[in-house]
Amino acid sequence: MHDSCKLYASIRFVFVFVFVFLTNSFHFRFPLLVYLTYIRIHRILYIDANKDGFIDLSELKEALDQVGFKLPGYQVREMIDEFQNKQRTSHQGKLNIEEFENLCLDLKSKDVASTFKTVVSKKENLETLGGMSSISSEGTTHSVRLEEQLAFSDWINSNLGHDQDLKHLLPIDAEGKHLYHAIKDGILLCKIINHSCPDTIDERAINKKNLTVYREFENLTLALVSSQAIGCNIVNIDAHDLAKGKPHLVLGLLWQIIRIGLFSHITLDSCPGLAGLLFDNERLEDLMKLSPEAILLRWVNHHLERAGISRRCTNFQSDIVDSEIYSHLLKQIAGNDADVNLDALRESDLTSRAEIMLQQAAKLNCRSFLTPQDVVNGVYKLNLAFVANLFNNHPGLDRPEQIDGLESIEETREEKTYRNWMNSMGVSPHVNWLYSDLADGLVIFQLFDIIKPGIVNWPRVHKRFTPLRKFMEKLENCNYAVDLGKQLKFSLVGIAGQDLNDGNATLTLALIWQLMRAYTLSILSRLANSGNPIIEKEIVQWVNSKLSAAGKTSSLKNFNDSAIADGKIVIDLIDSIKEGSINYELVRTGGTEEDNLANAKYAISMARKIGARVYALPEDITEVKPKMVMTVFACMMALDYIPNMDSVPNQNQEPIAVVNDVTINNTNSHNNSNSNNINNTNSN
Repeated sequence: MHDSCKLYASIRFVFVFVFVFLTNSFHFRFPLLVYLTYIRIHRILYIDANKDGFIDLSELKEALDQVGFKLPGYQVREMIDEFQNKQRTSHQGKLNIEEFENLCLDLKSKDVASTFKTVVSKKENLETLGGMSSISSEGTTHSVRLEEQLAFSDWINSNLGHDQDLKHLLPIDAEGKHLYHAIKDGILLCKIINHSCPDTIDERAINKKNLTVYREFENLTLALVSSQAIGCNIVNIDAHDLAKGKPHLVLGLLWQIIRIGLFSHITLDSCPGLAGLLFDNERLEDLMKLSPEAILLRWVNHHLERAGISRRCTNFQSDIVDSEIYSHLLKQIAGNDADVNLDALRESDLTSRAEIMLQQAAKLNCRSFLTPQDVVNGVYKLNLAFVANLFNNHPGLDRPEQIDGLESIEETREEKTYRNWMNSMGVSPHVNWLYSDLADGLVIFQLFDIIKPGIVNWPRVHKRFTPLRKFMEKLENCNYAVDLGKQLKFSLVGIAGQDLNDGNATLTLALIWQLMRAYTLSILSRLANSGNPIIEKEIVQWVNSKLSAAGKTSSLKNFNDSAIADGKIVIDLIDSIKEGSINYELVRTGGTEEDNLANAKYAISMARKIGARVYALPEDITEVKPKMVMTVFACMMALDYIPNMDSVPNQNQEPIAVVNDVTINNTNSHNNSNSNNINNTNSN
């Protein structure tokens, strides 16, 4: 008996030591296996006191104590009540060993999650890194906020932890340090994009097996170009940066993607109840002019008013540090059965108060992004994300019986594509609603300067508007924008500055399309280096020449060609540019609308995977929208002017930079300086 106890003690020590050591490593799944093994040996040697293969619920606390879970008595009693009331056990009043193991794993999982909430409260929440390139390593630093690292890692674990394609990467460790490694093969980044904007990336285009450095770079390229297509600004970010795990660039890109997903539901289409936030004498158009942040502020104050609270929220920084606004908001939007209370307001310590408030948010399954310290410190991004998540899950707005004019202001597919294109160019301010955000001309000037650097006479532009003359100054800007369009030979018959200033939809879209067309063709002209502008006819000729040279039977008549609808011309062209990139077993030949759409989705994703900056949507191909179809072929023609990634001599060597980023960096240098200038002067 004495020897048996010694053996037990030795085995217990070894497994506890190994488990504790490995739990602190990056990977959590292997420690779980060790933990399971430990539980099984513990079961044989100790836990099962009467050797009947079960643990009595009355002895649950003692059993949990023995495997390292020192829980308070009330919590264990709640577990016992849950097991008994919900009949979660196979034998009344007892747990078999498998049920006990599952309970332990669940507790450990919650322990990891809670670590995310507490570790950021350490003082070391700001890390300064030196430049990571040979050029910038001296004298350049980048600050990384650890609370963002933790929040984004926790969000990824919560939202994508179930995905089988990510089981080799998730969960990310408690401190989020593994985040940068998890990004490197590109799979996780593609999944994050699809979570924020469903169906952006065709899963068939993602390399999931037999990953080499080259195939990982393909995934990263696919993710980067796709993030740009949904409106992310990826200037100065390429696949190399992500493969190296540069923290400031990874976190910046993740924030953009997550933010786009959170804000995508703050629309009248997704939540008609937003119409209830209109003030007297306001129209729906006035609501659409507001930024998502402004709408969220109005939403918070709407609920504070309904709760009878006189206090109002004007920002998501200083106004929320005492948790008072959050506490009243949670109480107001929660259902009666949620048991949300105002206990936090009884606590005088702000950090403790914030923790109690977040416990109330957890009752609504909305304890995301924030730790108590983030609330007290007023971390803008994370508090904004917290409120947006609350809105998406519990808007608490009554749906109006009828909304007059809703159909006329819902964002169309065309408008969304143009808006995403502009935002990806890095314009400032961020474009939320085309017709209001372009009405002062500032965004349009930035686009002109990208298309033809130096064309804008910036001293002539009104960047700061005076209270008494702002209407005239904005009109003067719009008149100048029309003049610039005429200098570039745009077709602007019947379009005046007043139309842009008034937000005339038809005429504004006409100008935006010509801006996008001019931008696309300007890229082609620069890459071709022929000295002459590229025209649409040359693009058609190039497509057919490329297809013929690769031995493809498909061909293109023009951008209205009905043969485009099944996506095969685009697919063949991709394979002609990068031989072997297309898996033709995935291409459908049925010719139905469903088959055509599936092919178009595959074509768009594969075009982005090889580096083509495609903004068009699959529906643009199946419906043969000539304007957007032209941009698809033009983007691939531009790609063909850049040295192909096949020039990499060995798959184990590092591939060359993505073509997408070459074109961006060549065209956006002027925009960066002027955008910053506008930011500084238009902040009021």
